[in-house]
Amino acid sequence: MASVEELEQTCQKIIQLDPLLRSARIINSRGHLVTGGMKKGMHSLESQKQDEMMFMELALRVRMRHEFDKEFGEVHFSMSYRDKVIVMSFPLANDDVLLVSSEKEANFSKYAFNILEIIEPLKKPVMGTF
Repeated sequence: MASVEELEQTCQKIIQLDPLLRSARIINSRGHLVTGGMKKGMHSLESQKQDEMMFMELALRVRMRHEFDKEFGEVHFSMSYRDKVIVMSFPLANDDVLLVSSEKEANFSKYAFNILEIIEPLKKPVMGTF
């Protein structure tokens, strides 16, 4: 996986794609925030404790989605369109995940595929040596 500094730069690049993007965060496979956060001037809709619970649940959901890879193919992103916000998750290598949120009015199709291009290097599994 890339360094924390490189991951932070990736989050910043993503958040600049659209003025309606609220946050870009990278969560590890255990549900802990690695880097990223809210766009400057934006405030989170949930408390820090709720963030932690959401991150753990998200990490579990990403791992569970692999159950259907054989039948349907790999998940490239998932989206929740909510009353107040759009939340998208993008699986990365090692079951890490990029979590992006935007204002509800955002044209998610406009930036979702741009995000996939940006994170392509982060999706490749880390190869071990034998």
